[in-house]
Amino acid sequence: MTGLKLKELLTQVLVNCVGFVKKIWGHKQGRIGLIIVLALVFIAIFADVLAPYDPYDVTQRAQKGLAPSLAHLLGTSITTGQDSFSMLLFGARVSLSVGIVTGLCIAVIGAILGVAAGYMGGVVDMVLMRIVDIMIVIPTLPLTIVITNIFGHSYVVIVFVFVLFGWQSLARVVRSQVLLLKNSDYVKSAELAGADRKYIMFKHILPGVSHLVVMNTALSCAGIMIAEAGLSFLGLGNPTAISWGKMLADAQSGGSMLFGHWWTIITPGIGIFLSVFAFMRLGLAIEEILNPRMKKQSGAKVLLKHMTKRYMDEVFLSMNEPDLTNQNVEPGRPGAKSWQEGGAHETGKR
Repeated sequence: MTGLKLKELLTQVLVNCVGFVKKIWGHKQGRIGLIIVLALVFIAIFADVLAPYDPYDVTQRAQKGLAPSLAHLLGTSITTGQDSFSMLLFGARVSLSVGIVTGLCIAVIGAILGVAAGYMGGVVDMVLMRIVDIMIVIPTLPLTIVITNIFGHSYVVIVFVFVLFGWQSLARVVRSQVLLLKNSDYVKSAELAGADRKYIMFKHILPGVSHLVVMNTALSCAGIMIAEAGLSFLGLGNPTAISWGKMLADAQSGGSMLFGHWWTIITPGIGIFLSVFAFMRLGLAIEEILNPRMKKQSGAKVLLKHMTKRYMDEVFLSMNEPDLTNQNVEPGRPGAKSWQEGGAHETGKR
């Protein structure tokens, strides 16, 4: 019986996932992001097959700083002579792995702690929010340098550092939403029915903030990819692994800008841009799908829609009118008008 229920649960989850992917595919921005993300995942998985050279194999290295050609589509690196196109494909593994794993961990920790703080309140809320306040003001980069120098530059340590300093904002957002949801009728009904707190938090509260969690996961993946590239560029990443940040660091240390080897800089830049752009498109599309109250038009479009010529003329006319409330005019002076005369004059004109 247990195995049958588990099978039904997995089937239901699979059906829901397929339906959600169809909704993303039906969204214009979501379709673009989904195509790019799936392409990057495919490249990361089959990099061994797609890459013409193995960048980790010393025997397959060519002359340093070769320009793009048929033999090397994106040239070779200026420091080691590795094929840049192959490094670009293999670098997708590191960036996607770090970004996706860190984003999922941040989503789980931030959602659970945010729901617990918002629903349970009291001492739990106070302790968790004070921890959040402390973690937010801690300088991230100096502490990251200290942690990586103590525990090593492996990607496990880097993911741990990103998760350690990345869950606070999501926890705060989820907590603020939970403070509204816990007074809802269905939550009060579940409490009156005798449901325990754990059941209410995971069955009723957490689904109500799922759109925030899913959207934050996609956007966190984009931010973590940039952060990982930055750490690798600063020399804080794993020196034995190929990543897009390490490619930029090698190009900078080898003097690519000085010698005009633009391909060693543009190649990893394109990979970083496409991955971040794709996950941001996915995050915005998921927000619009899961949050029906979100307007389809952006604030800029609504503003431009109402900024007609008549509206702008009225705005500039009101700016040119004198401010009579700040003028100190003596009644006896020539040309001075009282407020009663001004009002009567305006009434007569009407």
